[in-house]
Amino acid sequence: MLRLYDTASERAHELVPSSGVLGLYVCGPTVYGPPHVGHGRLALVFDVLRRYLEHRGETVRHVSNVTDVDDKIIDRSRAEGRPWQAIAEEAEAAWWSAMSDLSVLRPHEVPHATSYVEGMVELVEDLLGRGAAYRAPDGVYLSVAAVDGYGLLAHQDLEALRAGERVHAEAGKRSPLDFALWKAAKAGEPSWPAPFGAGRPGWHTECVVMSLALLGEAFSLHGGGYDLRFPHHENERAQAVALGRPFARHWVHSGLVEVGGQKMSKSLGNYLTLADLVERADPRAYRLLVLRAKYRSPLEVTPELLGEAGRAVERLDELAGRLATARPAAADPDPGGPGERSATTAADALAARFQSAMDDDLDTAGAVAALFDGVREANRLLDAADPAGAVAVGGRALECFSAVGLATSDPFSQAPDEAVQALARRRDAARAARDWAAADAARAEIEALGWRVEDSPSGTRLRR
Repeated sequence: MLRLYDTASERAHELVPSSGVLGLYVCGPTVYGPPHVGHGRLALVFDVLRRYLEHRGETVRHVSNVTDVDDKIIDRSRAEGRPWQAIAEEAEAAWWSAMSDLSVLRPHEVPHATSYVEGMVELVEDLLGRGAAYRAPDGVYLSVAAVDGYGLLAHQDLEALRAGERVHAEAGKRSPLDFALWKAAKAGEPSWPAPFGAGRPGWHTECVVMSLALLGEAFSLHGGGYDLRFPHHENERAQAVALGRPFARHWVHSGLVEVGGQKMSKSLGNYLTLADLVERADPRAYRLLVLRAKYRSPLEVTPELLGEAGRAVERLDELAGRLATARPAAADPDPGGPGERSATTAADALAARFQSAMDDDLDTAGAVAALFDGVREANRLLDAADPAGAVAVGGRALECFSAVGLATSDPFSQAPDEAVQALARRRDAARAARDWAAADAARAEIEALGWRVEDSPSGTRLRR
């Protein structure tokens, strides 16, 4: 069974489904601008987690929200003189386009904050009735002093958090740590009616309402980026505790993308958008770069690292092409014979290494290292004229890559047109005649038409 590190307990736990379903809530985008590679890493980490759980046979219910009303959306609306809804819709479309480019599975449920405001009003009323919340001139706040164990995800108790808090309480707030459940209406901003005054929900209130509504109490796992651990996730948890409702059993946080040791963020201006990344590199290269890192550790994204990952993806495609050619020759004339048993044993051992690494706190780096060992072995077997062994080992390696969302393609499957084939034949004839200048000229013409040239025992091979 997969064991994952839990931020709250600081140790690994087995993920246990509730009533046969593993509920996974991941904080989704605040849609006010284009997503960058930091957002992409978060999405890829939890996409890999979901895919692997489903590969293991688990039934997963994946929920990820869209924050479609927020200060940042309103600020951009005001700056550009456009409706806030238009800003949110435009940015959300960019998000899903980027997720499609990265081959990230769409969550089973995508709740929008604006569709759950009624539930948020009810939550705030309940907290006010319990004395855990209070009204202030600018809205309604949760009193963190009323929450047992506040600071669990930060691993600091309330007194330590208070000692480290340097921000003075705003007018009407009892403590700097208290946070807004509801923001009072302001002119020119979206608002909804409520018994405690018109306004809009606070960010921390949105996710707790949506996760409980769609996954129920005591759902299996709540995830997000490491920067959400505190205060966002702590404040979500605090509301559930104050309501006496069991919340997420486990908390998992992915590491941040960094540039020169600094978090990549829009506010710092040191980010690369996912749209730019897709223009510059194969999106699969970024997935592989993410897979090669420990999901809880920081990740640097550089052109050099993306380039190396892209070349590794090309090696996977090349193996897929070689295996496609080798399969007809791989039929064992003695089914169940020693050759087939040996190949099956090697493939099973490779899959076991992959699973062992993945089950150990989603050690994708170890899993990928094992799979590339399988790729190298499959190529060795092909070179040694053992197609059956190569297809068994290489095929299993590519199946495991597919299980974590890294699909391969046969680079030789697209047939060139007759003009390109004629150039390839001309090149082969020149090589046979040892006319290297003519062979190089034919190669240059082929490559100018967008094809890559590779030599093989049967002659020139072409691929895109």
